[in-house]
Amino acid sequence: MATNTSYLDQLNPSQRRAVEHFCGPLLVVAGAGSGKTRALTYRIAHLIRYYQVDPENILAVTFTNKAAREMKERIEKTFAQESALEKYGQRLELLTEYQQKQLTSQIYKNITKKLWIGTFHSLCSRILRYDINKYRDEKGRTWQRNFSIMDESDVQSLIKNIVTKQLKLDDKKFDARSVRYQISNAKNLGFSPDQYALENPDYRGKVITEVYQEYQNQLAANNALDFDDLILVPVRLFEQNESILGYWYHQFRHILVDEYQDTNRIQYDLIRLLSTNGETNKKEWKWKDRSIFVVGDADQSIYSFRMADFTILLNFQSDFGDGLSDDDTRTMIKLEENYRSRENILQIANKLIENNTQRIEKILKATRGLGDTIFCYRADNEEIEAEFVINKIKQLKRENPELNWGSFAILYRINAHSRPFEDALVQRNIPYTIVGGFKFYDRLEVKDAIAYLKVIANPSDTVSLLRIINTPRRGIGKTTIESLVTASQELGIPLWEILSDETSVNTIAGRAAKSINQLVQLLQTFQAQVESLPVAEILLQVMEQSGYIADLKEKGTEEANNRLENVFELYNAVVKFSEDSENNSLQDYLATASLSSDLDDLSEGQEKVSLMTLHSAKGLEFPVVFLVGLEQGTLPHMRSLDDPLSIEEERRLCYVGVTRAQEQLFLTHTKERFVWGNRESKIPSQFLQEFPQDLVTSNVKTKPPQSRPVTTTPRSYQTNNVSWEVGDRIYHTIFGEGEVTHILAGGKRASIAVKFSGGGQKILDPTIAPMEKL
Repeated sequence: MATNTSYLDQLNPSQRRAVEHFCGPLLVVAGAGSGKTRALTYRIAHLIRYYQVDPENILAVTFTNKAAREMKERIEKTFAQESALEKYGQRLELLTEYQQKQLTSQIYKNITKKLWIGTFHSLCSRILRYDINKYRDEKGRTWQRNFSIMDESDVQSLIKNIVTKQLKLDDKKFDARSVRYQISNAKNLGFSPDQYALENPDYRGKVITEVYQEYQNQLAANNALDFDDLILVPVRLFEQNESILGYWYHQFRHILVDEYQDTNRIQYDLIRLLSTNGETNKKEWKWKDRSIFVVGDADQSIYSFRMADFTILLNFQSDFGDGLSDDDTRTMIKLEENYRSRENILQIANKLIENNTQRIEKILKATRGLGDTIFCYRADNEEIEAEFVINKIKQLKRENPELNWGSFAILYRINAHSRPFEDALVQRNIPYTIVGGFKFYDRLEVKDAIAYLKVIANPSDTVSLLRIINTPRRGIGKTTIESLVTASQELGIPLWEILSDETSVNTIAGRAAKSINQLVQLLQTFQAQVESLPVAEILLQVMEQSGYIADLKEKGTEEANNRLENVFELYNAVVKFSEDSENNSLQDYLATASLSSDLDDLSEGQEKVSLMTLHSAKGLEFPVVFLVGLEQGTLPHMRSLDDPLSIEEERRLCYVGVTRAQEQLFLTHTKERFVWGNRESKIPSQFLQEFPQDLVTSNVKTKPPQSRPVTTTPRSYQTNNVSWEVGDRIYHTIFGEGEVTHILAGGKRASIAVKFSGGGQKILDPTIAPMEKL
């Protein structure tokens, strides 16, 4: 065992306690900017150097491949730095290039190459290459070690084929993308087709079960897995084969999991099996020379729509730990020192998140100065909001030479809200990038809508015509389209001339002729009204009458809803263009829209303002952050307003946005905003009222309109002849004694939040929870 631990001197006391933990379970509650990656990498290095753990016995799970690469690089650098001092008495960077390469090559060979570090999917794929041939699913399906992994487009095509050709279903009612979403969710919950059927006994559930069964048949026939199978199959294999589980249990003696709040149920099952060898009796778990070390923060759990379940983190103490209170526990450590943000920013973040009930209490503590006062700007509308943000960016860049365009981030709740900011950035020739998404005018649905307008304005635009001819799907097949294109090419005339001749279409297109003729008639109707009908009206009518909007509404998925919002945001942009422009013809608008996507020509490496949704901002940080659109119905989102648990996730989203800022934070909201073509009055987000008012200044001299409480917060609640009040003591058969901290009214009945001495805070339904009032 190594004795020199001076390399740990760079850690703060809490980080060091976490790193020096050896055996047994440990939950590290790592606040934003608290150095969790440092704790993870130093722990791995410490296990190898101090405890002489073989690198092959360490499994470290990250949530991105990039994070895995960075972790390996940090570990390699830590060991290389030590080796340089021990062998040459100098720091690594002072050695010759040859010496540095020699050292890092040895470390790679002896340490980092042997470590199992990666995402759940990449690590499970490696495991399956060894043992998948021993797996048999509930219907007897089998796979071989040379299995292939189907990408998403292959999966979509396979499901579409099953829906339309094999089962002959209505593909509008059972859209392939929507069905795929349901199957993916089922797999992430660990449901086989039969289990899914039990959970969904209605007609739609039965049909999706049938698709799911056939989908699995075809995956097996092709010796293929999809992305979700990569985790589901190892779990099922371990459950059915004790010897295989035993092998991997002994292989992975020290398991580390990053971003534990973002795990889903099947990922949790995998970690539980590998940590306990499948033993269900907690008293029988053997922790000698073994550990399970998870790092996460319930306050940053924002991915429930991806089936992430942050209660897995909240339940770590009862599932794995000692279950003692925060002050007494030996299986939980909190990292609360923040190395990212100024004190003002942390104070408003702390105050905001205190309003959540489902969390582990912690307070982010500043290690840097107070910083500038946070400024909240109330704009008349979204265009003025964008003007303020862009002007402030220019001002700050001008006054602070250390800042460049890349120092600024604009964060919003809804993808479509990027449009006014993009327009303002384009007008000022400021470079920008959309992080985790496409520029507004490059998004699929926006390009589709613009293509309709282009064909109306210029029927000879064959590229746009081919884009919309079967969008949304009209039963016009690829072969038919190819025949039409071939005819136009051989005759040397635009495709539109063929399509607008009904006789030619009937001759070439066969059964698809009716759909083509209907589309042509629709487009000709609007071509005749170009001069008389406002551009916005043309856009809205063509998207409705073409079936595009109805198609998105029918799909009803999160993605389809986002796409629908983008279509209406495009409508808002067209309305605004018409209001502001003297020349507001269709051609003029199309020229403006084309300009808005010309930033692709920016030179590589140029610093750019970052635009992104709050979901995409997780894990990032910027010197200056603008958190925009802080209005009821936007943040928190309209879909969350009647559900206390959803409001808590929206608050976590806001918290994530606030804690991205290093030096300065600006908040904005509007008096009114275009929503689906109508200008609506807006009220400030309830979250603005939860910030400490002495730390936030505003351009509003009088107090802004108060947001209406989304959920009432009564002090008492009557149910089953029992009156529940804040402060009541209760006993729960699983969590023990606790105290009622909140009465949450939402939907048809209320629920209560209870703080337990050993199990954190839970939201419970008093009509069904196994508890009694003390």
